[in-house]
Amino acid sequence: MLTEADKKSVKAMWAKLAPHGADYTADTLHRMMSCYPQTKIYFANYNTSKGSQDLKTHGSRVFTALNESVNHLDNLQGCLDKLSNRHAYDLRVDPANFPFFNECFHVVIATHHPHEYTCGTHASMDKFLCAVATCLTSKYR
Repeated sequence: MLTEADKKSVKAMWAKLAPHGADYTADTLHRMMSCYPQTKIYFANYNTSKGSQDLKTHGSRVFTALNESVNHLDNLQGCLDKLSNRHAYDLRVDPANFPFFNECFHVVIATHHPHEYTCGTHASMDKFLCAVATCLTSKYR
């Protein structure tokens, strides 16, 4: 559960990420597919090379969903309900893949914001990303 301090930390960090959000999420997707090649199964028709238009387009979609989530920290489940349905029933994404994305996103954030991404901020962002993953996998149960 996100505390008020976590929410404040997530929003502060997000303000720094937002101007580059689509690029960061595209980098995250590339890193995820490189480190965890089994995740490519969901992107069979994508060019998964670094900087590809496919990753930029999907990265933009992911960023938009995360950005919306940051704006609805008190109602993540409601905010992500349609996306949860899509991942569970249409895309049938293995829920084990969400932690891979989260791990890679932490690396990308830390790479671009090494001084701002403190242990405390990392912990708050991890709680946030885990909460998003929990919402996205809620329809699997």
